[in-house]
Amino acid sequence: MKRVSRFFFQFLDILLALLLASMALMVFVNVVMRYTMNSGIPLSDELSRFAFVWLTFIGAVVVYHHRQHMGMETVVAQFGRQGRLVLMGMSDLLILGCAVVLTHGTWKQLPINASMNAPVSGLSMAWVYGIGLFTGAGIILITLERLLRLATGRITEAEIRGFGGEIEDLYGTADKVKAGDRGE
Repeated sequence: MKRVSRFFFQFLDILLALLLASMALMVFVNVVMRYTMNSGIPLSDELSRFAFVWLTFIGAVVVYHHRQHMGMETVVAQFGRQGRLVLMGMSDLLILGCAVVLTHGTWKQLPINASMNAPVSGLSMAWVYGIGLFTGAGIILITLERLLRLATGRITEAEIRGFGGEIEDLYGTADKVKAGDRGE
């Protein structure tokens, strides 16, 4: 199962890179055309906006999977192991609730979006905003897996330390993360 998960998230990484590259290319070509030929490609404006929406929503799932969203590490770091476990559970339950609301709202909104078409491409807007289903479902699945591991005691010590703002360096020693120093 871990192998399938790793393959899936590698696929998402490639998809995100392709979306970003296509978005940058479309915008660049449009800017050059506007300055050199006094015209542009309306389709590229629309498709780059749609790519940005998809990039954001797919990226949210990938970042959540790697636990790289912003957190309240200053508060969490004040707690010991048990306190962090409780906070992890509360945090995951809150995230689960928000993801359920996102998924349900997208599902309810989907018929309305399906009845509308994009002005230039004619693409159904369900293709654009339907990505909320993927994001919500992805976050729900990741959160349920984390809650199951938390409930069964299979959370690793590295995850518990990481939840409090500590990261492990190449030698396995943990260091406190400074504000704005979370990049890898």
